[in-house]
Amino acid sequence: MITVRYFAGAREAAGVTTEQLDGPTSVAAFRAALTAAHPRLAEVLPKCALLVAGARTTSDEAQIPDGAAVDVLPPFAGG
Repeated sequence: MITVRYFAGAREAAGVTTEQLDGPTSVAAFRAALTAAHPRLAEVLPKCALLVAGARTTSDEAQIPDGAAVDVLPPFAGG
């Protein structure tokens, strides 16, 4: 299982703070699964950073290992 943690606007779009997904999977498949489960994420997710086990992941081919935590972080506004 993969633990998904949503923050800020991603949490609002998903409608949940955390959830569990079956894993392992690629980042591309992960993004597709999130968008299918939470259609409002389609607008936010392309702008989000994904931290897989604490490390930023940008490659759609990268694998998310079973048991990993993935943080979905939208851009933060400064002030």
